[in-house]
Amino acid sequence: MTSSIPVADTRMAQGPALQAVLLDMDGTLVDTEGIWWLAESEVFADLGHVLDDTHREVVIGGPMARSVGHLIAATGTTATLAELTVAINTRFEALIAHGAPLMPGARRLLTELSAHGVPTALVSASHRRTIDVMLRTLGAENFAFTVAGDEVSRTKPDPEPYLTAAAKLGADPAACVVVEDTLTGVASAEAAGCRVVAVPSLVPIPPAPGRTVVGSLEELSVPFLRAVNARVH
Repeated sequence: MTSSIPVADTRMAQGPALQAVLLDMDGTLVDTEGIWWLAESEVFADLGHVLDDTHREVVIGGPMARSVGHLIAATGTTATLAELTVAINTRFEALIAHGAPLMPGARRLLTELSAHGVPTALVSASHRRTIDVMLRTLGAENFAFTVAGDEVSRTKPDPEPYLTAAAKLGADPAACVVVEDTLTGVASAEAAGCRVVAVPSLVPIPPAPGRTVVGSLEELSVPFLRAVNARVH
């Protein structure tokens, strides 16, 4: 699949210089959406509830509170949101304890961003504990810092996570490119005023002004990201 917005264009030079690249984690850099679903399914199975796959699209890419809240309503379980959040995070961490598969092109992209000195941050709805486990696979050295879902007042789709990341880097959100895989993450980044490259994982994401849709991280490079950022719409 090719980008929904061609990169080669004489108008690119009119835009601002790329100041930072902000990356989502689950489903974007690491192939974990299926692992999260497995963790949720196993926890609810322990409580006597079988999760139907129809719920999967609802919980993908959303904050834990929204996802678990939906599953509580769907199953009628008496377990609380707090109890289930702890149980699912613990189960997920156990599943990824020995590493998790990276998305195609993720390692190369992180290496290229580092080699070009592009400021980079990891911005995730996952909790700090989970991110710290995942950084063993991703490499903490690839990011200036990370923003966790339990470290902000409002997580995705609110713009706060990406506004926080841009502020910590001293960057203008309008000169940042965000790489995301879900509509929830895209909404957060766009509300923050960032340009977005969407790499849909399980749910399609349509193109839109300021948004570029690609098939995989294999299509991304530093020149590509600079061109996306510089494009005038």
